[in-house]
Amino acid sequence: KILIYGLGLSGKACFNFLKKSNDVKIYDDYADTLPIKYKKYFLSKKSLIKYNFNYIVVSPGINILNCNISNFLHNNKRKIISELDIFHLFNPLNKKITITGTNGKSTTAKLIYDIMRKSNKDVRLVGNIGLPLLKEKNIKNKTEFVIEASSYQIEYSKYFKTDIAVITNIYPDHLERHKTFLNYAKTKFKLIQFLNKNGIAIIKKNNTILENLIKKNNIKNNILRIKSNPNKKILKQIKNNYFNNINNLENLNFCIELSKLLRIKNKNIVKTANSFVELPYRQQVIFDNKKLLIMNDSKST
Repeated sequence: KILIYGLGLSGKACFNFLKKSNDVKIYDDYADTLPIKYKKYFLSKKSLIKYNFNYIVVSPGINILNCNISNFLHNNKRKIISELDIFHLFNPLNKKITITGTNGKSTTAKLIYDIMRKSNKDVRLVGNIGLPLLKEKNIKNKTEFVIEASSYQIEYSKYFKTDIAVITNIYPDHLERHKTFLNYAKTKFKLIQFLNKNGIAIIKKNNTILENLIKKNNIKNNILRIKSNPNKKILKQIKNNYFNNINNLENLNFCIELSKLLRIKNKNIVKTANSFVELPYRQQVIFDNKKLLIMNDSKST
């Protein structure tokens, strides 16, 4: 018996994935706007208590401490899971590269995905940037996943494990949800705590808050600490102006180090980086001439 709370993109994907072999019910704060095909699965607030659910899948955007059924969720907190959990439990052996961070996670995810595709890998880009994880079809044993994960997605996960965890950086963000910077950092840090056996985490050198959490939690996993700037030998071959700033150089270096772990040749990294197009609304050049440069950066954190 599974309750899905919140019928956004991920909620619908979870519902369609799980309904085939489970007793799935729905609760949504905006019941009046639910499409007709979902209404027969809808439970009212009063009806929720009658069901002894095994699992409750909460959509990432919902704050369980401040929602219509917060008391019910508080009493059933141990049953709350996420889309990440379901995905992992059904695909435990597929390689997963999970990227999070305050800034740069979308660019890093898209760039490493492009590099892997250039290397003829069966790779999928999912999560916060691509399709919901549970909408992916034709998954084979060799299929690999690049997952962009937000703090909201990671927060409710209990079973999810990744083979490679990338935390690009951590700055104060989403504090209306996490309340303190430390809580926010701990949410991102879960990726390191729950790495697969022989998994590896990549973080930037001198990330004080992560280093403190690693020490405090006595983490013995493999931690790869990298510099901000790529190796000069590779950097000389990058002709794409998109990487002419500190932030995108850091994103590029994460992808270079990831590529080493995946045994991808430098020529594929360079070729992909030089043809890489900026993501929409992230330092996207709208107009450029000798006198004026206009950039749309409205989507960036």
